[in-house]
Amino acid sequence: MALHDFFLYLAVILISARVASEVASYLGIPAVIGELLAGLVLGPSVLGWVSPDQTMKLLAEIGIILLLFEVGMDTDVFRLAKTGAKPYVVAAVGFFLPAVAGFAVAYWVFDLPLLASLFIGGTLTATSIGITVRVLTDLKRRSSDEAQIVIGAAVLDDILGVLALAFLYQFAVSGEISAVSTARVGLFILLFMVLAPLAAKLMGSIIDHFDRRAESPGLLLTMVLSLILLFSYLAHLVGAPEIMGGFAAGIAMGQRFRVTITQRLKLPFTRTLNQLFAASPELSHRLEGQMRPLIHTFTPMFFVMVGVSLNLNTVNWSAPFVWQLAGLLIVVAIAGKWLAGFAIREPRFVQTVIGLSMIPRGEVGLIFAQLGFANAILNAELYAALLIVISLTTLLPPFALKWVYRRWHKPTAQAE
Repeated sequence: MALHDFFLYLAVILISARVASEVASYLGIPAVIGELLAGLVLGPSVLGWVSPDQTMKLLAEIGIILLLFEVGMDTDVFRLAKTGAKPYVVAAVGFFLPAVAGFAVAYWVFDLPLLASLFIGGTLTATSIGITVRVLTDLKRRSSDEAQIVIGAAVLDDILGVLALAFLYQFAVSGEISAVSTARVGLFILLFMVLAPLAAKLMGSIIDHFDRRAESPGLLLTMVLSLILLFSYLAHLVGAPEIMGGFAAGIAMGQRFRVTITQRLKLPFTRTLNQLFAASPELSHRLEGQMRPLIHTFTPMFFVMVGVSLNLNTVNWSAPFVWQLAGLLIVVAIAGKWLAGFAIREPRFVQTVIGLSMIPRGEVGLIFAQLGFANAILNAELYAALLIVISLTTLLPPFALKWVYRRWHKPTAQAE
């Protein structure tokens, strides 16, 4: 691609993504749906202005790594330990029920290949916490009891989803599924997810130390961005998708992540180590202020490129297969998450709200589907069916939640 053409296409993608997301938000539709539609319009499906160029794909990958960094920063792993068993039950049921049912539909009903069926089941496990939190905030219910269960369960779903994505990524790269490779990858991923946040936390403290004494601006942003890219590379080395590196770095940089080394271990420099590993709300606040504009610039590119990468003209829309598969998967996707709310003992209203809140797939589901499509595990028909499922399960629950609250419950002043 010529340099001037690259600049033009990049400008068109960024402007289209912003306009589409603003229009979608104005209409009460999740912004991610607008960005996906922008990609479909710009790509070969409609106008054919933008093609899935390798350079654009690389920028989109940076965007999704930064998005997972943001998810990691917003993940409070310590708060999960204090919320009781209910979020864990909801997350477990909401993860495994759609996964098993989606796999069963794909593998036994439609006789699809094993790896493709696993990717379809994995896609249905996703929960978009951002969309649900936005709706609960608008309804002034973010601090309610049901919201705390939903947020905890959605965070756990994110963690389980990233782990599942890592396994599926390894299967996609190796082209085979074996107990040995699964155990090996699982061990590497476990070690990476335990050690990487600790290492990132230590490096973050060092970066903070030098940033306070830097003579020129921009050191914090440059070094943290480099840290994210470095950990993405390390994630690839252990057989996990690069986005896990961004997720681990985000957890470490969150203002609620802290590590305390007990004096009983009698380690040298214990006090110094505790200071290095301590939570730094000031650092996290400064980092959020500098990183979020960058994240909100690059992340929409991923969702636009998802739409650009799909040529709807190659899909045989007259074939019953696409609609039958999409229809059954929609039922499974909605029922699997909705029933998760009824796995705990709560009033029927709270169970309904929790179940509906867990349904949106949003950006997380798109990551699963795009990985399978990019590795030629999902063909155009399967990818199109999953996009239909992701779009509808992302679009409908916010309206359903608002209707349920208006119908059965008067919002209180429990604002966030």
